Amino acid sequence: MSTVAITAADINKLRQATGAGMMDCRKALTETNGDFEAAIDWLRKQGQKVAAKRSDREAKEGVVVAKTSTDNKVGYVVCISCETDFVSKNADFVAFAQSIADAAVANDAKDVDALNAAEINGAKVADLINDKVAAIGEKIGIAKYERIEAPYVSAYIHGAYRLGVLVGLTSEAADAGKDVAMQIAAMNPVAVDAASVPADAVERERAVIIETMKADPKMAGKPDEMIGKIAEGKLNAFFKEQTLMAQPFVKDGGLSVEAYLQSVSKDLKVTEFRRVALG
Repeated sequence: MSTVAITAADINKLRQATGAGMMDCRKALTETNGDFEAAIDWLRKQGQKVAAKRSDREAKEGVVVAKTSTDNKVGYVVCISCETDFVSKNADFVAFAQSIADAAVANDAKDVDALNAAEINGAKVADLINDKVAAIGEKIGIAKYERIEAPYVSAYIHGAYRLGVLVGLTSEAADAGKDVAMQIAAMNPVAVDAASVPADAVERERAVIIETMKADPKMAGKPDEMIGKIAEGKLNAFFKEQTLMAQPFVKDGGLSVEAYLQSVSKDLKVTEFRRVALG
């Protein structure tokens, strides 16, 4: 019988379906010559039946942890998902999520695959997650993971580990970083500023505005040029509401976030941010 080449995509597909570790998935596919269903059965026979059974369950609860490197130049935020709030509120599960975030920092994990391959006390994160699945009986995994670099990064966790924020700044400003992170948590901006909004998102918003206006009886018969000018005004209002620098600062509505940062330091700016929430 010919041997089927096992690809990284095959391994990842099996890992996503079963919750098993990457090396276990590789071995299962190798043992079954790439037969996906047979590989699932092979894993079940190796004591990983619970993880396989849980693969189709929804994991909408969890814990979000945000951390920075010791020099505050790199930030990491990870969401470890589970199925119930009973598990997510358990102190042991929170500590488990914290340990994975610590592994992200210690290994400077660039993405989810790197984090899954990172080790905690000699065991890979992916295998520890699979062990937790078997022990708790819920679907558990790394649902979201973000990493940023900047001259200074602030990390903020909102509420009971339900939302995490990273903010990159052009220079060290711990208090301002926390204030801006809280702003992001509360107001959920779509981008740093108007120039940072993806072009397709701008065009989509402009199209919605124009179509809405054309459907308004009050705009009937108005020339396209007039509608276009009004649309641009509404688009500017969108930028003010939805981009971080233009938003009113939550701690002082008389200032925009940009004006607040300039009051702290003339050249202080946000380079990028990440906001990770459950769900």
